Formats: sequence, structure tokens, C-alpha cells
Amino acid sequence: MDVLKPHKPGIVALSREISTLPGITGCNITLIEIDKKVENVKITVEGSDINFEKLNALVEDNGGTIHSVDKVSAGKKGPKIVEEAEYLPRNPSLR
Repeated sequence: MDVLKPHKPGIVALSREISTLPGITGCNITLIEIDKKVENVKITVEGSDINFEKLNALVEDNGGTIHSVDKVSAGKKGPKIVEEAEYLPRNPSLR
């Protein structure tokens, strides 16, 4: 998720708080850009039963806004992992 958030809480505290939500088994936050008053971060969460409404509420309660959800994977747990397919534009000049 692309998220705009204030400097406080920091990414360590926010990731710990996100990790406590039911259904989430892990959280990764990467700082993308820092400005005078805000930070742009990429948040990646994993889990078997993620409740997006609760996740969004937690981000908003900490002063953040989810700008976009850029990737989602879903399926049944098993030996096969759903991997991202390579995108090739139809127009060969754009490859």
C-alpha cells in the first residue's frame, strides 16, 4: 500500500501496531520519501485473513492515508505460491 503519514509514529512503532491486528502475520514498511511534515511509505502486510477496514482504520488513527493498494495476492494455502506475472505491452515499441 502507498501511504502518506506524519513523522510520528515512526515506521517501527507503526509496523509493530499493524502486526498486532488479527489475521496479520507480518508487516514491512519502507520509507519512500520524506518531506517537512509527512512521509510517503510503502506498507506490505501478510496474513491469512486480513481485514482491510481494520487496517485502514489503524492507519487513519495514526494520522495516515492509504493512497493506493498496488498489489494483492489471494488463494488457498498450499505448496504453490502465486507469483507476479511479467507484463509485456502489446505494442513492441513499448517493450
